[in-house]
Amino acid sequence: MELCFATNNKGKLAEIKHLLSNQYTILSLQDIGCYEELEETQPTIEGNSLQKASYVYEKYKINCFADDTGLEVNALNGAPGVISARYAGPDCSPEDNMNLLLKNLEGKTDRSATFKTVITLIINGNSYTFTGFADGIILNEKKGAQGFGYDPIFQPVGFSKTFAEMSLEEKNPISHRGRAVAKLTAFLKDQV
Repeated sequence: MELCFATNNKGKLAEIKHLLSNQYTILSLQDIGCYEELEETQPTIEGNSLQKASYVYEKYKINCFADDTGLEVNALNGAPGVISARYAGPDCSPEDNMNLLLKNLEGKTDRSATFKTVITLIINGNSYTFTGFADGIILNEKKGAQGFGYDPIFQPVGFSKTFAEMSLEEKNPISHRGRAVAKLTAFLKDQV
């Protein structure tokens, strides 16, 4: 089965291909001729995931899935949340986002946080949603060079490494995206 993963994020695409490539042919947006940036204008992570998947399905007529992820930090009332990728502004880098988050956490004792990923799958016009969570803490400094986004400052509960210090084999089973993809995979197996 061919499925398009509606993302322009190369890090996400690599993780998903690593998780699903044995069972499915995962196409990128470029593979289907989509070169535009997909809009994320919804007020929730669930809404952005559905918005992206719906756009690709309706415009390109291909079964697809999209995800949206947010980092919810307890001491910041759930921020950056739905704007995690744009936390430091519309043209910011992941480095800018991490630096702003660390600045905003200065002096805070509660550094607990949750990564949340929502995947929306659209097959033959029907949509399905899968959610994964990873609890952890935000460190005071960046560690590791793997992964992307906030991975260098996020240390999952029960581990002494950040996501950025882990290989995909270590990270995928415990990450928010890995957990959402596991639900997606289980669902797809039942469809065959």
